[in-house]
Amino acid sequence: METIKAYIALTKPRIIELLLVATIPAMLQAERGENNIALILLTVIGGWMGAAAANTFNMVADSDIDQKMGRTRARPLVRHTVSNRNATIFAWVLTVASFLWLWLLCGSLLAAVFVMITILFYIFVYTKFLKRRTHMNIVWGGAAGCMPVVVGWAVITDHLPPGVPAQWWQAVVLFLIIFFWTPPHTWALAMKYKEDYAAAGVPMLPVVRTEEQVTRQIVWYTVATIATTALLIPAAGVIYAATAVVTGLWFLVMAIVLHNGVKNGKEVKPLRLFILSNNYLALLFVGLSIDAVMGLETISALIGW
Repeated sequence: METIKAYIALTKPRIIELLLVATIPAMLQAERGENNIALILLTVIGGWMGAAAANTFNMVADSDIDQKMGRTRARPLVRHTVSNRNATIFAWVLTVASFLWLWLLCGSLLAAVFVMITILFYIFVYTKFLKRRTHMNIVWGGAAGCMPVVVGWAVITDHLPPGVPAQWWQAVVLFLIIFFWTPPHTWALAMKYKEDYAAAGVPMLPVVRTEEQVTRQIVWYTVATIATTALLIPAAGVIYAATAVVTGLWFLVMAIVLHNGVKNGKEVKPLRLFILSNNYLALLFVGLSIDAVMGLETISALIGW
């Protein structure tokens, strides 16, 4: 049982939950009002295997620095519950299984290719290059975490009837929402554990910049996130529009509160913003899911665009 738990831990299940929260709404939005539950379920399983493979490869690549960080010392490879060799084999099995699953069972070679690109980008661009070399690591490396919406969109568009537009611009907007959301989400956590990152030699922004500079960047990226959510409003209904506005203001206010607290020399708890950012993204995509499932008239249709 301990070995099974160790292999599950290699996949970083809590991170995968966030990825799946993004995949399902994207697929529902791609076919508003037409809910192919079986296809969505198959895609989620295939996407889970791909994300699990990427996370396992990541743990293998980061096993040296995980030994130096307090919050990662309990990971399986650090405790030698699983060997690096066995973890690598496990990751390759998941990679092949994910590719074949999305291609053959979900019927989308494009989605399968996207998953392979994501794994390669996450390991070789983010983990092996950006993470240890630049404080912009999570900004550009975070693009890997945005790919589930593109994978889900690809599966749906490969099953659309002839003549129905794929509207890939919406997938790009969903990608950018997560892209801009990732830095404030990650930097809030990194502020809490900046000593860990410093000990491991990882130049996360809170390690190489002052807290005031970090929180200022958090505010601006939060603004960019909210502005990007607005781009999708014309293609969605009133439920998504209301959710995007209300949750966006909530997220922005809390980011500003954190920045002002740091600026005024008060004791702050950045982990609160980290938790809030998770709730924000979940609520935003739940709102989009409900909107899409109900097949509400889009805002653009309501105003006659």
